[in-house]
Amino acid sequence: MPSVLIAGGGLAGMAAAAALGSAGYQVELHETRAFLGGRATSFPVSADDSELIDNCQHVLLGCFTNLLDLYRRLGVEDRIGFYREFHFVEPGGRVSTMRRGLGSFMGLDFLGAADKLAIARGLLAIRRERTWRQDLDRITMLDWLREKRQTPRAIQRFWRQVLVSAINEDLDRMAARHGFQVFWLGLLGDAQSSRMGLATAPLRELYGAQRLPNVAVRLRSPVERIPIENGRAMGADYCISAVPFERVAALVPELGLDLGAFEHSPITGIHLWFDRPVLDLPHATLLDRTIQWAFNKSEGKYVQVVVSASRSLLEMPRAEVIALAVRELAEFFPRVREARLEKAQVVKEARATFSARPGMEASRPPARTAIPNLFLAGDWTRSGWPATMEGAVRSGYLAAEAVAEAEGRPEKFVR
Repeated sequence: MPSVLIAGGGLAGMAAAAALGSAGYQVELHETRAFLGGRATSFPVSADDSELIDNCQHVLLGCFTNLLDLYRRLGVEDRIGFYREFHFVEPGGRVSTMRRGLGSFMGLDFLGAADKLAIARGLLAIRRERTWRQDLDRITMLDWLREKRQTPRAIQRFWRQVLVSAINEDLDRMAARHGFQVFWLGLLGDAQSSRMGLATAPLRELYGAQRLPNVAVRLRSPVERIPIENGRAMGADYCISAVPFERVAALVPELGLDLGAFEHSPITGIHLWFDRPVLDLPHATLLDRTIQWAFNKSEGKYVQVVVSASRSLLEMPRAEVIALAVRELAEFFPRVREARLEKAQVVKEARATFSARPGMEASRPPARTAIPNLFLAGDWTRSGWPATMEGAVRSGYLAAEAVAEAEGRPEKFVR
């Protein structure tokens, strides 16, 4: 069977490897670090601590069909717990729980009647306009929301709260097409699509190399360059670059890709360990403050706080970030004021995702390149999705399909 070299062991590279390996190709998957998973990973709290913490809380929805397919291939689908309730918490501690269905939505206390009416109009507009609007990649989601006369509170407490976390970009920088996709496939999809999934084990445990058939995993083995000779990539019958966009020029300069339009959008994860339980919900979305989500990681004593599109925190000293998170968390959960903070970690992912700005779709390259046996994967490529775990896996499957087609053995991997 043909050989395939894959540079990059994040979700995109793993997906391509899993797909091609299952089809009988002989795959070598090279990863710079000592573990797979890329930005979806875990690390010890300290050098002398065996406890693993995730770099950031990674959330999936039931509509992430390709990511769930990869988990099935890896044999770890039982390590994902799903929730059908979303808890919105206001400063002061009032909790509104949203479940599927109109009755639940109308009963949300954190929105007024005018807000709910505006949101209902907006959701209906998404249903109507998603197939015929031609400008959704040219306008921001905030432009569209204002066009639909959404109330300020509906924008701040509903649309922004959902979309900034899903796309990792602010509404005034996010292409409307991505906002449409989140709501159409997720919240407006079927009952399975709108479920929220969280890993029940550290992320590093989800991506064991032994679960990939016909794949030789080379850890601590960076591919510095894919040589090109006589118009073909060398090192294997086929090569896939599954590295972030900022590394492609050094890996394969012959491609000459113009990636100048790409920018990063950061995510900050703040891990807080208290001497007593402070959170009795499994997760909560937090309104009107810098911190956006809180996740109960261990009996309410270990809480992970997440801030998406966290540009305001990048230059803030670690101690100030921790103080901000604890101070704001106490506004939602008063027990924090009585608890003692035992330890804390701040993880700033400055290059978490690419910024899903208007006009970016034209800059996202497809899996095929001008070099016939070289292909691209990564959440920044043209996967049909924004920079999510689903987008990364889809890109890997698309690259695998392109390899199979080039080999003359077409196969469908994308679900």
